[in-house]
Amino acid sequence: MSRWHDGVVMTNGPRVIGMLGGMSWESSAQYYRLANELVRERLGGLHSARVLLASVDFAEIEQLQTSGRWDEAGQLLAEAAKRLEAGGAELLLICTNTMHKVADQVQAAVDIPLLHLVDATAQAITQAGLSTVGLLGTAFTMEQNFYRDRLASHGFKVLVPSADDRAEVHRVIYDEPCVGVLREESRQVYRDVITRLVLAGVEGVVLGCTEIELLISAADSSVPIFPTTRLHVEAAVDASLNAPATA
Repeated sequence: MSRWHDGVVMTNGPRVIGMLGGMSWESSAQYYRLANELVRERLGGLHSARVLLASVDFAEIEQLQTSGRWDEAGQLLAEAAKRLEAGGAELLLICTNTMHKVADQVQAAVDIPLLHLVDATAQAITQAGLSTVGLLGTAFTMEQNFYRDRLASHGFKVLVPSADDRAEVHRVIYDEPCVGVLREESRQVYRDVITRLVLAGVEGVVLGCTEIELLISAADSSVPIFPTTRLHVEAAVDASLNAPATA
């Protein structure tokens, strides 16, 4: 049997994952790779993920971020989400932490479910039994309320680095991993920031930017880390493979 979605014929089986990417494309490539690796691990053989990817121009998004024009950025992503839905996507991911600031705006534009990255991360933290976590990310993610408050709503205390550390963490993200540069010196900077967070009392560290996972791994931290990209993709693959039965 097949099912229809806005005129698109889809065979029964895993639901199609719609990815809003390009922010940056370096991290979106990890989303695509992880989705396919996880599906292959779970189904075996030549199985791969059913994915539609809309990749925006990050330069345009970054300009809207820095000028505080979040509604315009949200509208841009909402339009891309509509195109994914029209193309047959059955669930949606925003493949970036920072742009979850406009997650509600994007969800309101489509009828398919948006899987929120923070909720997937919070589930992993809960399963680990932790109560206090540190948050690394862009300055927008670390300093604005949209991300920290959503984490806190799950019952966690959320700490961020000092102002100087936040500035350096932000700079590295945009100047290096976003353009494919990985420097050992910056990895050490992040290790030092994590150490200071641990001394402040955190029991785990949320890597709240997709590009950070290109630079930092569990080996760089004395406490558990929570790689949001992987956790987000795992949740998407779960939702895709556990598709509801259709007539």
